[in-house]
Amino acid sequence: MALAGAALAHAAYPLLLLRAAHFTPWAAPAPRRRLLSGPPTAGEPPLPVRPPASKLADPPGVGAPEPPLPWRDAEAGILRDIEPVLQLIKDILHTDRYGDGECLSPEDENVVVEKLLGYHPRAQDKIGCGLDAIMVDRHPEFRKSRCLFVVRTDGVWIDFSYQKCLRAYLREKYPSHAEKFIREHFKRT
Repeated sequence: MALAGAALAHAAYPLLLLRAAHFTPWAAPAPRRRLLSGPPTAGEPPLPVRPPASKLADPPGVGAPEPPLPWRDAEAGILRDIEPVLQLIKDILHTDRYGDGECLSPEDENVVVEKLLGYHPRAQDKIGCGLDAIMVDRHPEFRKSRCLFVVRTDGVWIDFSYQKCLRAYLREKYPSHAEKFIREHFKRT
């Protein structure tokens, strides 16, 4: 008898679940899968769209840190390379280290000739018959600007742009990053 009662209760169990799901207000109907693509039919909400897990970005601070950008590494290396020369030029031109018409010391002249003048696009024209000295003076046309001059062995002196020298140096030494560096760090082209 107990066995027959258990069988009867077991047979009624799906009906109870079906009735409970049908009549309980908190039980939500199971979502229906659409077999055909296209817009949902009336009364049927669209299925939520979620990008694949491979496309989801980790939240900030989760996972490995991003590697530094190759440009930022190159930029830092270029700055380390040219910073000593730039600082020397700024000291020469914008402090009272040298007066107008004064020639550079042999140490400063060597740096300017090796690191700058040698890379000027028209270095041979500037040096001409030979280099006697490097001088600081006012530009003949732009009297408020101080610049560097090549003093030749024949007594002629001619100005040269240290920025043109630096640009040529960068293009030669860092061909893949020079143009971007020049655009971002030099005011005039």
